Amino acid sequence: MAAYFIAQYVVKNPDLYREYQAGAGPTIQASGAELVAFDVAAETVEGTPPGPQTVIIKFESTEAAKAWYNSPEYQAVVGKRLEATDGFAVISQSMHAG
Repeated sequence: MAAYFIAQYVVKNPDLYREYQAGAGPTIQASGAELVAFDVAAETVEGTPPGPQTVIIKFESTEAAKAWYNSPEYQAVVGKRLEATDGFAVISQSMHAG
């Protein structure tokens, strides 16, 4: 079952965030995942999100998403995003109709 890594945040340090992007991009490609959305100005229709930047990455499974997130390659760069942004990230499974 497909799973999605969804992050939403505000970028506080654009230079550090660009370093993160340069390092994270190849890890996403190497994992076989698909970048579904990268929106720097997502429109809020309910609630109060941490920021307008939204990223959605599709993986073949929750296990694949966690393997990417916990990989040494991604862990080497994720700290830059965590330092450069305020927000959150989740992994969510897709639903299949019965």
